[in-house]
Amino acid sequence: MPQRNADTSRTGTQAVPQTRDVIIVGSGPAGLTAAVYAARANLEPLVIEGIQAGGPTGGQLTLTTDVENYPGFVDGIIGPELIRQMRAQAERFGAQYLTEDVDEVDLTVRPFRLIAGGREHFAHSVIIATGARPRRLEVPGERRLWGAGVSACATCDGFFFRDRHVVVVGGGDSAMEEATFLTKFASRVTVVHRRDELRASKIMQERAFKNDRIEFVWNATVEEILGSDGMVSGVVLQDTKTGERSELACDGVFLAIGHIPNTHLFEGQLDVEPNGYLVVKEPGTATNVPGVFACGDAMDPIYRQAVTAAGTGCRAAMDAERFLAALE
Repeated sequence: MPQRNADTSRTGTQAVPQTRDVIIVGSGPAGLTAAVYAARANLEPLVIEGIQAGGPTGGQLTLTTDVENYPGFVDGIIGPELIRQMRAQAERFGAQYLTEDVDEVDLTVRPFRLIAGGREHFAHSVIIATGARPRRLEVPGERRLWGAGVSACATCDGFFFRDRHVVVVGGGDSAMEEATFLTKFASRVTVVHRRDELRASKIMQERAFKNDRIEFVWNATVEEILGSDGMVSGVVLQDTKTGERSELACDGVFLAIGHIPNTHLFEGQLDVEPNGYLVVKEPGTATNVPGVFACGDAMDPIYRQAVTAAGTGCRAAMDAERFLAALE
């Protein structure tokens, strides 16, 4: 492996930044799994975990209350606790953490250069695990009730709405998929769409129209999410043609209006899809820049699950280890 340095060494009075074998950007399931594997391979990874609301980001799991579909937790586990355990596991094997946001990345130089917290960091390889964030409505009540009846993942949270009435916002394939999935649990699913026809593919539309548990509210937008005591009680709808407002009682709101990958730092340096997701050389995780790997929701617009993100984090760490071995 390339020679490691201490955190900083000094020549006279000048500090020389360490050059790491690997720096991992992001601390969700993908980044922390990559950290576990990289640390066990004696790569001594630095995880730049980011800052969110004054603390480590931990990805979208920190905004999720109960996680019941991650293997190994028979009684489920809350999202922040799962992240805490994964973080501690990687730290046990030697991973180090920096709770700062990455402000700048230069992938045109060797070693790669990153700036976080006003300091330079250098690495022979970089694993990008910056994740994605769901598009939000940005209406009153949304943030307050997020994780308490408001969700962007039916697969994650649909189970908690058994025999309840839920609203799905959106009109594309994802919305129809979410609505159809939710009928496995909910007694009633109302799709709210701002137009009078869906953008979803014909087959997805037909599947939804034939499901007697799914109903539609056309030409309407959600202007407010109602609720108290940590529970959703309804939504305020506005007719896009007349402007008239009305209330619709419901027990949950699922947003299916897309995700935004957190990849803006790498635009112009790495290949990205038109929707912003990083391009990797499947079945591996290598990007178009040798030594730079991507995992998790930053490169996965399809599955977006904690367990699939963790799997790609494992792959990225193994790919990075092989890349570094080849440098010898």
